[in-house]
Amino acid sequence: MPAADNPRLAAALALLQENARPEALEGLARFGITGDQRLGLSMPVIRRIARTLGHDQTLAQALWDTGIPEARIVAGLVAEPAQLSSRQMDAWAQGFASWDVCDQVCGSAFLASPLAWRKVRAWASHRDEFVRRAAFALLATLAVHDKQASDEDFAAVLPLIEAAASDERNFVKKAVNWALRNIGKRNPVLNVAAIATARRIQQQGSRPARWIASDALRELQGEAVQTRLKTQKPPATRGRH
Repeated sequence: MPAADNPRLAAALALLQENARPEALEGLARFGITGDQRLGLSMPVIRRIARTLGHDQTLAQALWDTGIPEARIVAGLVAEPAQLSSRQMDAWAQGFASWDVCDQVCGSAFLASPLAWRKVRAWASHRDEFVRRAAFALLATLAVHDKQASDEDFAAVLPLIEAAASDERNFVKKAVNWALRNIGKRNPVLNVAAIATARRIQQQGSRPARWIASDALRELQGEAVQTRLKTQKPPATRGRH
């Protein structure tokens, strides 16, 4: 539906355009934040706009359909996660064209979806670079925010990390590493499991596998993480997935 026929969409786009910073685009591009129609908005501004709009799944889909990267991030923030269908999540994931949109949507709408864990497993072996990144960006976010998930839930997806560790694509390997580190920082039991996984990945021998493993081991075995975990009480959780 054109913005002219959708007052809510027109208002949202007006807010985005009012805050556009074309002078920021060159600097953002240096961090790999690119994409057609990009407006140059900062995340604090994007979050403020989303709060102004409130939750509205119809608006979220309309914003997504514009193809504007910042509008798609807002779409993730105003979406009603429980109303996102499996097909919609797949379509949005396949529309990712930059790491910031991928990570922000995974950390908002997808994280809160009841389908989140299912999508981690479904996307982890996907051929598309950003769909595969979405699997591990979502898993990394779940490791921080899903307080109901059990150690067994996370241990069960460590083989997905091992299987993806040979992927040489930059945005995939960084997300794989991110997921492994976040799982390993969740609690002492998962720290041991993640370190063991990193050591197995190290033995794969490929360049991305060596990088993922060495970076993860450096943090997970480091003094800061180990000191924090020693004073942490393991949560009483149970698996749901």
